[in-house]
Amino acid sequence: MPTWKGAWSTAEATAYLEDATVPIRLACHRPNGGLWMLSLWFAYRDGEFLCATGANADIVEYLEADGSVAFEVSENDPPYRGVRGAGSVSIEPDPEKELLHELFERYLGGTDNSLADKLLVEGRKEVRLRIEPERLYTWDFSERMKDV
Repeated sequence: MPTWKGAWSTAEATAYLEDATVPIRLACHRPNGGLWMLSLWFAYRDGEFLCATGANADIVEYLEADGSVAFEVSENDPPYRGVRGAGSVSIEPDPEKELLHELFERYLGGTDNSLADKLLVEGRKEVRLRIEPERLYTWDFSERMKDV
């Protein structure tokens, strides 16, 4: 069970993560010792973040070498609020692209678009990144930014 700290209760943070349609920002180590960050669509279920990406994406190689990550889900416009934390990632095949289909529904309302045509093409291999948080921290600057 992850440790929660910050402005929100676990229930408030869970509701935020289940409703948020901003990408998760995911940071990890590259095998050469450098750092890497990227943004991915996500679903938050049962205390875990689920992301989809191509099986041959660089991030898959990086996470196979070191599954430790830091992450943030936050508003892009004031008042700033969100959830950040750290945890570990496991990688699972998603041959039917079930998660990717779900994420297209969540973020774009469906698959009737050119991005879906490109990513859901037959033969493209997809994986699911399962992020298990160990520590989570919430913040909400709504009160101090109410006049912004």
